[in-house]
Amino acid sequence: MGNHLKLNRPTSGQWSKYLILIILLLGIVFRLVNIDKKVYWIDEAYTSLRISGYTKAEIIQEIDGRQINVKDLQQYQRPNNNKDVGDTIQGLALYEPQHSPLYFVMAHFWAKLFGYSVTVMRSLPALISLLTLPCIYWLCLELFESPLTGWIAIALLCVSPFHVLYAQEARQYSLWTLTTLLSSIALLRAMRLSTLMSWVIYAITVSLNLYSYLLSGLVFIGHGIYVFCIEKFRLSKQVIRYGLASLFGIIAFIPWLRLVIENGIELGDWADKETPLGKLITRWLINLSSVFFDIQIGYSNPLFDVRSGRDLKFSYDHLLIYFDILILLIVGYSIYFLCRNTQQRVWLFILSMIAVVGMFPIGQDLILGGQRSSMARYFIPCYLGIQLAVAYLLAKKINPLNGKTIKQQQLWRLVAITVISGGVLSCAISSEAETWWHKYSNYYTPEEAHIINEANRPLVISSDIMRLVSLSYLLEPNVTLQLIKTKDSPKVFSSFSDVFLYRPSPKLRQKFEEESPYDVKPAHKRKHLWKLVQ
Repeated sequence: MGNHLKLNRPTSGQWSKYLILIILLLGIVFRLVNIDKKVYWIDEAYTSLRISGYTKAEIIQEIDGRQINVKDLQQYQRPNNNKDVGDTIQGLALYEPQHSPLYFVMAHFWAKLFGYSVTVMRSLPALISLLTLPCIYWLCLELFESPLTGWIAIALLCVSPFHVLYAQEARQYSLWTLTTLLSSIALLRAMRLSTLMSWVIYAITVSLNLYSYLLSGLVFIGHGIYVFCIEKFRLSKQVIRYGLASLFGIIAFIPWLRLVIENGIELGDWADKETPLGKLITRWLINLSSVFFDIQIGYSNPLFDVRSGRDLKFSYDHLLIYFDILILLIVGYSIYFLCRNTQQRVWLFILSMIAVVGMFPIGQDLILGGQRSSMARYFIPCYLGIQLAVAYLLAKKINPLNGKTIKQQQLWRLVAITVISGGVLSCAISSEAETWWHKYSNYYTPEEAHIINEANRPLVISSDIMRLVSLSYLLEPNVTLQLIKTKDSPKVFSSFSDVFLYRPSPKLRQKFEEESPYDVKPAHKRKHLWKLVQ
């Protein structure tokens, strides 16, 4: 009987499969649980504005000076019978051409089918994010021909705090992740098969990736460098096929590219703000660590703020800095190990994925000044390459067929479990939060909304329509809203128990201070919310 029990005991391989299955289920849960809990920040409000077909000018024209309720304002976050997908595309083309239209068109039809709630709007990127899991496995098979590496890559992507955060954001970043993986798979497959159909598929993925996000152009620059290096800078048949496929993919994108050139790209005044190099390096490190480990226990403020420049000052008594340094060491060793132990076609592909996309925003900031490289979302292909390198390292180190001693295997299994557990812990903590670092300028909006909601009959006045729209998702139905863009003198608001100014322009605040019977007092520590006091 003892022997019978011994024979039926699960092997280490079976335990590994069970563990991967549990991680996969956790990845699905983390992407779907509490999907509506975090603040619907200004970028997401812009998503809903674009899919509605309305423009800011139309909203301002209709509501400027009027006192309206939350429901009245949010009608501009959903299309009516007079708005269709053409209005969505036109709004993007005129005002935000830097955002390619594919995601917004998908979101428009998704919302028409299922509704316009926060849950529905975020469920589309969450479901798209789930499609990235089999894609990263497929990419590992093309690169490493190793199912184990593929499963570890799935595990890392499943519980990556960074990818889970953006899976729950009503923006195009999950789609960009998916199309980046698909185009990478298509390129490697086309180079391996070298058939007409495989290159046609690659051309299609080039176009899809560009229509997902404009920075995809960097991905294809990396692909081009990779192909030329593999072919030893010769004008070989592979180079010609790659060039033709890329050309056809870019030609399909020319209609939108023309609009980008004509209407220009507007990133906002934050992008060009001069930032010390030391502060930038700290932000790069924080962003990198968020791919694997991201908890904010003990920190009531964001780790950095691109608008105010109020960054958390790290010192040796901050535990977080040690986690960040440890992750940097693991990533650095993973890339070193990859380059030492794989063929050129493998390590060069991953390095081009990391370096080209990573160095572009960093180079811009170092040469031109600014802080574009503070935005982690611009580095998605770079982070995917890093995760592939880490997955390869862990797969090689824990594989018993690679000649490692039992103690070495156990040590690296512990490292793998620690990395994955850090991701699970991070996702579990952030899933319960109302705000997180990736909400940037809306980090404090839940606190501000709570102050407003505590009032009996509050009036909220603002000069920034999209800030007001974002705030409205957290307000109670009894709150009255008013947009003031005109030059009228302030009035006395006797019918309200409390009157707040929310992110007023300097001119609007000055007008209330000088021309109204009220004193203007800060209602929140960051001075985005002010209260009128008689």
